Amino acid sequence: METSFQINSNEPVNQQIYRILRKDIVECAIPPGKLLSEKEISTRFSVSRQPVREAFIKLAEAGLVQVLPQRGTFVMKISEQRVADARFIRQALECAIARRAAEFVTDEQLLVLEHNLHRQELAAQNEQIREFLSLDDDFHQLLMQVARCPLAWETIESIKATMDRVRFLSLSQVSPPLNLIKQHYLIFNSLKAHDPDAAEAAIREHLQEMVYSITPIAEQNRDWFDHP
Repeated sequence: METSFQINSNEPVNQQIYRILRKDIVECAIPPGKLLSEKEISTRFSVSRQPVREAFIKLAEAGLVQVLPQRGTFVMKISEQRVADARFIRQALECAIARRAAEFVTDEQLLVLEHNLHRQELAAQNEQIREFLSLDDDFHQLLMQVARCPLAWETIESIKATMDRVRFLSLSQVSPPLNLIKQHYLIFNSLKAHDPDAAEAAIREHLQEMVYSITPIAEQNRDWFDHP
């Protein structure tokens, strides 16, 4: 949990704390059931407790922690239903984005996307899982920019934290990065051909990967999931 991090003055403190704690939870550095101490975290970042409380509220909204009055704030187990809901919403949004991106994409934007894909391949070859996840996010965010709808990424960011926990677990167990890169190339090639139907089909299949991986991941990591 002790990831090196330094507060800067260019961004609200609560957002910085939220971001690093979100990363710790998503990357399994903080397990389900862990009590998050306001005092310990405020000491860790050398800040007052107020921005820590605000960060906890954002984490709760993202479905990562549960704030229990008089008891504390605990990291939640992964909810399969929340993952399914987020994937459904994300797929609906990104399918529309893919169609629009296929119409608007420029040669310069294709070069940027292709460069990102090359970096994904390098990260996968070197087993740099965290780097690959970051580049994966960058690829999808670039699609929003190509479609001239950057606000779409903010919407996706607000709902995908629980999905990201499954993504992190699945990369080493169920969905190897190289398979995901192949799917990214199908999306890229559809954009390059300016084919909205193919782009929508490619990204729909890509996001279906979560449907295929959730059950084996939950079975292999039962302590991490909330089994009703």
